Amino acid sequence: MNIALRTDASARIGLGHLARCRTLARALREAGATGHFICRAHPGHQIDALRAEGYRVSALPSPPLQQQAADADYAAWLGVSQTQDAAETITALTNNQQPKTNILIIDHYALDSTWEQRLRPTVDRILVIDDLANRRHECELLLDQNFTENAAERYRGLVPAHARLLLGPSYALLRPEYAQARQALRARDGAVRRVLVFFGGTDPDNLTGRALAALSDPALAHLALDVVVGANNPHADSLAAQAAARGNTQLHPPRPHLADLMTQADLAIGAGGATTWERCCLVLPSLVVSIAENQRPACLALADAGLIDYLGHKDRVTTDRLRRALQALLDDPEQRQHLAAAGAALVDGRGVERVVRHLLGAQRSH
Repeated sequence: MNIALRTDASARIGLGHLARCRTLARALREAGATGHFICRAHPGHQIDALRAEGYRVSALPSPPLQQQAADADYAAWLGVSQTQDAAETITALTNNQQPKTNILIIDHYALDSTWEQRLRPTVDRILVIDDLANRRHECELLLDQNFTENAAERYRGLVPAHARLLLGPSYALLRPEYAQARQALRARDGAVRRVLVFFGGTDPDNLTGRALAALSDPALAHLALDVVVGANNPHADSLAAQAAARGNTQLHPPRPHLADLMTQADLAIGAGGATTWERCCLVLPSLVVSIAENQRPACLALADAGLIDYLGHKDRVTTDRLRRALQALLDDPEQRQHLAAAGAALVDGRGVERVVRHLLGAQRSH
């Protein structure tokens, strides 16, 4: 079976879309499929890392220099028009008389039914990964792993009537290390000794630095810290200086997964998005900041359901607010236990297995 994945990573887009596609591609490869990534060569694209993992990658040309745009201007993330991107993707899929693509997986906020309809003659079936529910799609399957109220209603009229919807965190695309770590997870004794800090692969606003500053308060100096610095983080030098000044702090470079660090931690501070599901899976109570507009709705829904301690959007979360929220959670062991148990009930780490079964079952029935 031939699988193609159209997604991008960059300093602006972040690494989350690519990360979940890599997880799905890996599981499909283990099931016998061949994976072909199609990615545009944005700054911070990660194409070399994909090739190092043995995937065939078609690198679409770098876009012209783009003007700075708002975070939620998703159309600008593509760097070119949908028409041009579709044409270049079709060329990548049909070069060298390659076998027809059985399943095309699309994870890109800048692409919609306009693009998908152009690809339709080139592929058998289409899976769209989305969480915005703000545009029409032409697909057989749609995956939205977020926690939302009335999830199915959000996509009413946005997908064909025959499309199957895979909705909610039970389909969260986590690497297998998380389910494995959950099986071997030690029972935490309720004390907080070690804190994990991770704000994604990019963190342009340096929430990591704010968290480190908060944790440098003398009242919190006893806590051991693991701080993961993402591949496209522009603040690595200043973070190293903060960590050295604080002491009892270990900085980690980009890692394939955080399962080992999460099992060692007693509390996490980090961004919304895919890492939320990893923390839930490993029963780790969390202080969460939304660092992108698309993270706000899920963070609010999770907070309303008592699943995370949500501090708000990045522009409203100061060092002092982080410090006070952290101290409040340290002083409330019952709340930490509640957050951990509620998150664990939501995510079991086997979402990718469920998605693969749907994909392979849909292909056999086609």
